[in-house]
Amino acid sequence: MADGWRETLASPGPWGYAPRVAKEARKLQRVGKTSAGKQLKQQLKESPAVKRADPPDPLSRDNLKKMFGRLAIPVVAVWAIGILVAGFSTSKTTITVALAIPGVVTLAIAGMVVWALNQAKKAKGVASILAGVEDAEGRAAAMEKLETQFKKKDPAAIFAKAQLQMQEDPKAALVTLEQIDLGKVMAPIADEARAQRAMIHLMLGQPQRARELADGVDLSRHQDAKSRAMIGAVVSEAWARTGAAQKAVDTLDLFDVTDDELEPVAPQLHRARAYAFAHTNKLKPMRRELRKLLDQDFRLLAGFLEKKSHPLLQKEAKKLLEQSGKVPRKMQMQRNPRGM
Repeated sequence: MADGWRETLASPGPWGYAPRVAKEARKLQRVGKTSAGKQLKQQLKESPAVKRADPPDPLSRDNLKKMFGRLAIPVVAVWAIGILVAGFSTSKTTITVALAIPGVVTLAIAGMVVWALNQAKKAKGVASILAGVEDAEGRAAAMEKLETQFKKKDPAAIFAKAQLQMQEDPKAALVTLEQIDLGKVMAPIADEARAQRAMIHLMLGQPQRARELADGVDLSRHQDAKSRAMIGAVVSEAWARTGAAQKAVDTLDLFDVTDDELEPVAPQLHRARAYAFAHTNKLKPMRRELRKLLDQDFRLLAGFLEKKSHPLLQKEAKKLLEQSGKVPRKMQMQRNPRGM
């Protein structure tokens, strides 16, 4: 039931490529001196047209039906065994134990249901606060609501705050995410925090710090397809950029990027695959991934133009942009002596 707010924060809109491209574009040095070059630089600062997935309602009838259906199986099974044992036993002690165990299990599962429903309500509340936030004023208002309506250490609120901060200050978002104690929250939530922090480190050109977080992630703990794919893309990029490129390739092969269900996170997967193929010297697959990003939105190639990117990615991304007609031929990436 907590997958609802995780998926909301994993959407490639405000939390994914929009702030990343804006940040990376600001790092680009002067792109020629022509009006075309200036126009390109402005375009690269804009958010790419990435399709955003509508966040699911964790309290919808279908979701509740699935949850109760999954929980009913162990409850029915344990009661069937308990009644069977009690029916064939003549010992009062055995009968008592045989019926007590199913009762304890039922109470435990009921407690889990109450907890899950509470988390779902939080997820829905967070989603409603973030819905429609498009400018600085809206972000400030949403931040105030999160501060007043949720506890300070609530993971859902922390993720939401970080998402809002990412628009203007990724480093502030990183500090916010570090408030989540990875040793005290549930393992899947800890993985979400690791992945979001790793993504920011990758954006800031700190792949080794991203790798330290990625190594603590266990994808088998995540059942939601989109959430698992998003996390897989982030950790794979971290591995690819820090000497474990084949591990990244093997991990990314677990995801069918053509699956309609994974369409919202396809840009993250293509980006990670481009890095993985570049670092394993697989040029044709690397070019194929870059072309797919170009077909979706040429601004998704902005990050590959940075000096910290792999040389093969820099060269091919620049070439594709030139061939697309979006940039002038023989585009020059120059240093600005004034740091402007």
